[in-house]
Amino acid sequence: MTFREVQKIIQRLYKEYIKKHLKRIFIALILSVVVAGSTSGIAWLLDPAVKKIFIEQDKTYALAIPILIIVSFASKGFSLFFARINIIRVSEQVAGELQKKIAKNILYTDVQTLENRHSGQYLSNVMYDTRHVQGFVGTFVLNIMKDSLTVIALLSLMFYQNWKLALFAILLIPFAAIFAKTLAKRTGKATGKAGASSEKLASILSEILKATKMIKIYQKESNENLRANSVVDDLVEKNIKIGTVMISATPIMETLTGFMIAGFIVFSGTLISSGELGVNNFFSFLAAMMLAYQPIRSLATLNMVAYQGAAAFKRIAEVIDKNILVKENEQLPELKIQNSDIKFENINFKYDSTEEKAIKNINLDISGNTMTAFVGHSGAGKSTIINLLPRFYDPQEGSIKIDNQDIKKISLKSLRKNLSMVSQDVILFDDTIKNNISYAKDDATFDEIKKACKFAAADEFIEKLPEKYNTLIGENGVRLSGGQKQRISIARAILKGSPIILLDEATSALDAESEQIVQNAITNLTKNKTTLVIAHRLSTIHNADKIFVMNQGKVIDSGNHNFLIKNCEVYKSLYEKQLKN
Repeated sequence: MTFREVQKIIQRLYKEYIKKHLKRIFIALILSVVVAGSTSGIAWLLDPAVKKIFIEQDKTYALAIPILIIVSFASKGFSLFFARINIIRVSEQVAGELQKKIAKNILYTDVQTLENRHSGQYLSNVMYDTRHVQGFVGTFVLNIMKDSLTVIALLSLMFYQNWKLALFAILLIPFAAIFAKTLAKRTGKATGKAGASSEKLASILSEILKATKMIKIYQKESNENLRANSVVDDLVEKNIKIGTVMISATPIMETLTGFMIAGFIVFSGTLISSGELGVNNFFSFLAAMMLAYQPIRSLATLNMVAYQGAAAFKRIAEVIDKNILVKENEQLPELKIQNSDIKFENINFKYDSTEEKAIKNINLDISGNTMTAFVGHSGAGKSTIINLLPRFYDPQEGSIKIDNQDIKKISLKSLRKNLSMVSQDVILFDDTIKNNISYAKDDATFDEIKKACKFAAADEFIEKLPEKYNTLIGENGVRLSGGQKQRISIARAILKGSPIILLDEATSALDAESEQIVQNAITNLTKNKTTLVIAHRLSTIHNADKIFVMNQGKVIDSGNHNFLIKNCEVYKSLYEKQLKN
């Protein structure tokens, strides 16, 4: 990144996130003035201390000056403590706000955007990048105030005592600035690379957690361990590089300071010999110069901190600035359900990750309160059609209507309120059975939950559990069987009471016994509802009012089961293959 880019990023960070905390920053500024004044006061007090206590041996000053020195150090310490407390709060609130924005983006962005970005990248943004921004705000804002004021106060004291020595002393500042500018660019570059490694590590760990059983059954623990170790080693090296760059100024600054003090002693000796400088002035000036060293060094490294924070915020901005393709528009009218008739008119859709269209020129007319099934080989476009209705994606061409209302021209909230989905990939939370079911309806009574479970054929197994409806089911329902999880999912959909039901191969992963139980539950769920179902097992859709046969993104035939067995070779072939199996 160029200096201009860093400047723009920091300006945006200030306007959008830091500016609202100016009250606390102003308090920290006032406290920084006290820190600067106390620091210069400590150096100044050495002048009368040497002169009055050691040279003139004045007993009054022998007591007063030590007390004043204690007061100065205490004032500096407490002021710095409270200044840091205020800036820590500001920096943590800025980091928290960024984390909230990333979380909100994940929740509200369209499905296609989420699928095109690995979950590990989001985790890295939340855990890694926001910490760097927090570090930047906490360090940069306080230090630029505290250290700048301290340097100004100490330089003022030095010029007051002897302008010739003061001019000599400030020779260090331009050298420090030159080195800091060079190191800053390297820091920003290294931070960007470390961020990419952090994303990769988060991605790998996420995949390992999801694929634990597969890794173990294929005995790939050592392979995955080597893969994780490789990324960890890479991240460690990049963080070491960042740390190395950050402290690269130390030997240069120490060497410059050595030359500075050596030259200062020689120069001071000539001034003392000529009577232009007293010994007491010398010690006071030396203290001021030594106290100025730390804030000058700190200011020299702020450039590096700025590049580091800017690089992290740039990566966060790529997420929070991402345009949401499918989003709510509160100005649009609500969906008004009458018969739940559904129409797909000239629909064409292509995923960002593919060249070929997933579905082509789809025209469907689905009557309300009927069951419509979609069958075909894998990749035929069945799931795409199901996913277009709740606007998980929007087609590039054509329109979808519910009761003659274009779903793009009604509020997203009202659309999804009237839809329920049950898929083969059941999503459950690490919570109680009761809370997982009531997720569909926050104000549901316990009787409503029990009734939904009864219709879903879930009440029998729930009553046998140790805590019944208050049983914790583990991450994604790990303590339940596949059939039990599916029945919980169906109970949740029944509780929602939506007029349109979407079933995405809801029984494909179940054994015969579980399938029969779940199929009965689905019958209860879909009764008097408009139902769109993707069926892997064709035996489950014999009674569908209409079946659309799909192949390579197109509808090649439609009708009921008996009609298709007689007239559609693709359907007949699929059905006969399943009978043989």
